[in-house]
Amino acid sequence: MTRTVLMLSSAMLLIVAGCNRQDAPGNDSAGEMNQSAAATSIDGTWKVDLASAQIEEKPYSLLLKDGTYSCSTCEPPLTVAADGAFHAVPDRPYYDSISVKTVDDKTVMTVRKKGDRIVGETTRTVAADGKSMTVNASDSSTPGTTPILSKATETRVESAPAGAHAISGSWKTAKIDSVSDEGLKVTFRLDGETLNMNGAGQSYAAKLDGSDTPIKGDIGGTIVSVERVAPNIFRETFKRDGKVRSVNTMTIGEDGKMSILSEDKIRTGSSRYTATRQ
Repeated sequence: MTRTVLMLSSAMLLIVAGCNRQDAPGNDSAGEMNQSAAATSIDGTWKVDLASAQIEEKPYSLLLKDGTYSCSTCEPPLTVAADGAFHAVPDRPYYDSISVKTVDDKTVMTVRKKGDRIVGETTRTVAADGKSMTVNASDSSTPGTTPILSKATETRVESAPAGAHAISGSWKTAKIDSVSDEGLKVTFRLDGETLNMNGAGQSYAAKLDGSDTPIKGDIGGTIVSVERVAPNIFRETFKRDGKVRSVNTMTIGEDGKMSILSEDKIRTGSSRYTATRQ
C-alpha cells in the first residue's frame, strides 16, 4: 500500500509540473517530454520476460493413494477416482469433468473437459530423487485458439505419505521454464478513457473508471475492472461470482519496460516480472 501511494504521488507531481510549464521558443524540453510520454505509454504489443519472474506463492497439496486423487488446496477442494476415466466435478468455472491417469510410479496425467471439449492437459513427473517435479501443461480453454504450452519446475515442500504416489505431498513453483509465445504476448491500446486489451484469443474494452467489463473469449465468466492509478500505472482487477480473484498492477518505466505485479487473492500468492515492447 505504501509503495503504491508513493508511486502515485510522484507521478502526480510530475504531471502537474508538466501542465503548468510553458516552454520558451527554441526550448527542446517539449520534445523531451513527448519522448518520455511515448516511452511510458501502455500502447503496443508486450512480451513477458520469463527470466525476470519472481514467484512468491503458498505451496499446494496433492494426494494420490489407493486409487483416489485429491487436491486439498484447490478451490473448491477436489477428490476424484484416478482410473483414467472422466468424472464430473462441480463448481468449476473452466472445466466440468476431469480424468486422472497414473502413467508410472513417477508420472501422472490429468485431462480437463468443459462439455465435450478438452480445455487442458497436465503431466506431472517427479525426479528420481523425489525432490523436484516437472509440470508440462497445455491450455486450450479459449475456443478457436492455439493451445498455450508451458513447462515449470516445482520443488517439494512436504513429503508424500507412506504408500502414496510420488506426486503426493506439497509443492511450490521454483521456476517457469517455458511458455509458448501465445501465452507471453498481450497488446494494449489506450483510446481516450478506454483501455483495449487483446491476447491469447481474449479481449476487453474497459473504461478507466473501475467499472466491471466482460472479457471476450473467457469461458469461466471472469470480468475485469481497470483503473489508471497514475499516467504510467494501470491496475486490472479480475472478479468472478462477485469475488476478487487476482489483481495485476502494470507500471511502464521511462526505460520503456513494463513491470507487472500479479497478486492471486485466493491463494495469497504473488509474482513479479517485466515485459518489453515488441
